[in-house]
Amino acid sequence: MQETVNKLFDEQLAEWPLAGSNYRALDQVRTKLFEDGKALYKVQFNPARIASSSAKVDTQSIRARACFLCPHHLPAEQRGIAFKTRYRILVNPFPIFPRHLTIPDLQHVDQRIEGRIDDMLDLAQELDHYVVFYNGPKCGASAPDHFHFQAGNKGLLPVEENPRRGISGEVLRYNHAILWYADQTPAPRLLIEATEKADAIHLFETIYRVMTPDETSGEPMINLLAWYEQGKWFMSVFPRAAHRPACYYAEGEENLLLSPGSVDMGGVLITVREKDYDKITLQTIRQVMEEVSIRPEDFRRLQQQIKENI
Repeated sequence: MQETVNKLFDEQLAEWPLAGSNYRALDQVRTKLFEDGKALYKVQFNPARIASSSAKVDTQSIRARACFLCPHHLPAEQRGIAFKTRYRILVNPFPIFPRHLTIPDLQHVDQRIEGRIDDMLDLAQELDHYVVFYNGPKCGASAPDHFHFQAGNKGLLPVEENPRRGISGEVLRYNHAILWYADQTPAPRLLIEATEKADAIHLFETIYRVMTPDETSGEPMINLLAWYEQGKWFMSVFPRAAHRPACYYAEGEENLLLSPGSVDMGGVLITVREKDYDKITLQTIRQVMEEVSIRPEDFRRLQQQIKENI
């Protein structure tokens, strides 16, 4: 699979002018680093991502536009690779990573992770040079009406470069898996580490089951990152409290076009306007992450519920 995907990339960047241009533009992307205790953040200025960061995801806007992930709406130049019987692996033409994939369902079905963790972990194992991620319908997904995973090459995200960075302790052990927690503010997370896929699935499904569903989307607000390394699956689970931070809706100088998804929660914040990139500070990052993440007391309650329901 890895070789087939590499071939697809080479062919698409050579044949598809939009993709070729946007991947070459990654050489001009600017990045700066911030360290906040045990957390590392990279801020990327990537103007090609503006369509995703500013996407209107309200029901009326979604109904008014054609779904850009449906097979019959894909650009003529875009080709893909089948994965299992229900997905197609595509080159993402608006990249964050040097190798950025979108893996949509062939059918037009809502963005819901329930029942698909097995697929996500299989994808992580098949594409073991990549981190696979999932944005919930109100947690960064620019197409909440069409199910899709994404994947980016390893080595960019701080959370996968050092998966136990910021880990505070162990929630529990379950057969061949461990559930760790990092409760530091501003973005607490859970980390599943497993040598058996079934155990990783069981731990995630327990987390999913005890979390409160969002009233409008019908599923708990989460971002997921999964990867496979040296015979182990790793999955970072970020419980969310809000879709976008207050600065996204602010006016004038207070406005920052930041709409966090899995990549941002994993430590790479995407800015699409140069003025936002120039003025962002560690204090800004802390505030944004705190506003969109679960509160510390709710995170402690979640840990206890997981222990009681495993």
